[in-house]
Amino acid sequence: DGTTLKEMIRQMGHLSPDAVVRMGIRILAAVDHAHVNGIVHRDIKPQNILVDSQGNVKVADFGIARLKAQQTTRVADVNSSALGSVHYISPEQASGEVADEKSDLYSVGVVLYEMLTGKVPFDGDTAVSVALKHVSEEPRSMREIDPSISKALDEVVLRALRKDPAQRYQTAADMALDLRKALGKPSGGFVKTPKGG
Repeated sequence: DGTTLKEMIRQMGHLSPDAVVRMGIRILAAVDHAHVNGIVHRDIKPQNILVDSQGNVKVADFGIARLKAQQTTRVADVNSSALGSVHYISPEQASGEVADEKSDLYSVGVVLYEMLTGKVPFDGDTAVSVALKHVSEEPRSMREIDPSISKALDEVVLRALRKDPAQRYQTAADMALDLRKALGKPSGGFVKTPKGG
């Protein structure tokens, strides 16, 4: 009894910051559970997130998930990924490299961006053009789209969307911690990005 997160965004345009944080923490808890058990989802997107009438969240469709230890497969052609998915893939997946936990966290960042603004950070006419933007373009600040979005939420999501995996959140639990903090400290300034390449 419920719907997909994609359908919710379509119907509502965007969600309130409180709802986004509440649901985001639940999504990250599910992702963290998979990661702790050595599983990388590789296809986090709103179409794969189910929300019931009470607001409970389930991350579904582990169809292309891989055990981390067995992850030798590479995405040979970005076009082989469905057009819906290419909006949510990490730069390393778009480049045909192996996805890991930080790739899933990038995808969660894209989902949060869409929940807050009603838009994906990168769009284009073809799957390849979207994939190239993930690799080479910086996302716009969400505050440019909607100035009412707090600086803190913007900082959390933009850290998740860093091109360099070493500069992203390293665990779902760390990301959830900052997401929770964003409600109490909307002016931000607490998101620390590690120095990377």
